[in-house]
Amino acid sequence: MKTFLLTSLLLMVHAIDTFAQNLNEGITCSTELSGTVSNGDFAPFWFSANKYGLSSVENNSGFIRAGVFRDINTDSLKSRNNIKVGYGLDLAAMNNHTSNFAIQQLYVQLQYRKGLLTIGAKEMPLIFKNSELSTGDMTQGINARPIPQVRLELNEYWDLPMTNGWLGFKGHISYGYMTDGDWQTDFTKGTNNPHCNNVLFHSKSGYIRIGKEAKFPVTFTAGVHFCAQFGGEAWNINRRADDVTDFQGGYIKNNSGLSSFWHAFFPGGRDATDAQYDNAEGNQLGSYQACLEYKGKGWKGKVYAEHFFEDHSQMFFQYDWKDFLWGLEVNMTKNPFVSTLVLEHIGTEDQSGCIYHDRTANLPIQISGTDNYYNHNIYNGWQHWGQTIGNPTITSPIYNKNGKISFDNNRIKAYHIGLSGNPVRDIHYRILYTHIRSKGTYSCPNIDPLYADYLMIESTYSPHKLKGWSFTGAYGMNRGSLIGLSDGLNISVKKIISPKR
Repeated sequence: MKTFLLTSLLLMVHAIDTFAQNLNEGITCSTELSGTVSNGDFAPFWFSANKYGLSSVENNSGFIRAGVFRDINTDSLKSRNNIKVGYGLDLAAMNNHTSNFAIQQLYVQLQYRKGLLTIGAKEMPLIFKNSELSTGDMTQGINARPIPQVRLELNEYWDLPMTNGWLGFKGHISYGYMTDGDWQTDFTKGTNNPHCNNVLFHSKSGYIRIGKEAKFPVTFTAGVHFCAQFGGEAWNINRRADDVTDFQGGYIKNNSGLSSFWHAFFPGGRDATDAQYDNAEGNQLGSYQACLEYKGKGWKGKVYAEHFFEDHSQMFFQYDWKDFLWGLEVNMTKNPFVSTLVLEHIGTEDQSGCIYHDRTANLPIQISGTDNYYNHNIYNGWQHWGQTIGNPTITSPIYNKNGKISFDNNRIKAYHIGLSGNPVRDIHYRILYTHIRSKGTYSCPNIDPLYADYLMIESTYSPHKLKGWSFTGAYGMNRGSLIGLSDGLNISVKKIISPKR
């Protein structure tokens, strides 16, 4: 990790020295102080979820944060040779969090034409969904701490030849390093629960856009997002009952050579625990996404869908696709009371069915059920620092009181609504409400489904006479049996110093 951060800093200095001029222009500085007080078992859900991991599930917590940023679009009007440079450093000191100090963001960005290279840890917004009001993506959302990575992407849609701008493509590829190894060791301390360290990360996506906004108000976008965990070391890994391999007390050192980087991109290979049952190396998962958007006069709307998969059974059409995230977003810019409305439904109860077995010489038929979303036999869970990398409505391991890094409630049905508006000058509000029913997992079902109701009412005051200052207060509530009862308050004060224009 130290080598990665040092490399990022050296590349940042080189980029600043070589590719751009006047990089002291366009700098934004920000500071923030935030505190939460609550009762019950855990803090209100929406105080913790979708905060890029800079949050705590503890009843009482707080942080102070400071950052320096240069937006890459600062160079939009004066960049030479189409080269743009951006960077950021974002630090936080915390109380009652998963750590006492965090380098929340540290990155440098270089853009040439439509190609964008990001090196380091950066908070990435959602692609199709509203980052303020949505529950987030199923594969890689805004819930967990940023993963340090090298990411190359098309920052804007590239118009495909001979389509006159009616067909565009964008995508990305990245490799990174997960930084929560020490946290996993501490979280599982005193137990025989599995934990990992030095785990590598891979992500890639591709999206096709059909439509031309300048000519027609409707556009359709569809694509796929793949992710993987691979490499690293794992402890206390349980063997299959018929596996005669000795893993030295459950310790595994996974391959992290060039072949593993290749198999992360093109799934293949095998894990040390596979024995006679070969599966793809690492933890492979992803989702298909689609969005239909309309932009009218004074309002716009979109409907979107996301289908998650853990393996080929839901990636292809071996079984019916029953598990989806469905969403609707409406923006009414002329209505200050309700400017944006988001409705979502999430269903993950099917997971290819409840029966699973591998193909063998004596049993040549494979049944690919019990996909067990977000869980893995080596990498434990699709999480970073205890928070799910995907959608937080599937309860994160950070809520487990038994020191187990696993998702024990991944078969859910959830309904969500988000509202926001600016009813008076300087005042912005948002309301989030989520209802969840959980059946547990196939291997450990909830005989009686667990329920949860999460509510947050938040208001932000940004006085125009105090430029850059904002004051936010929020009330949060948990009800039901899923993570227990709670009521709480959150207060934060933020100051942003923007460049003069």
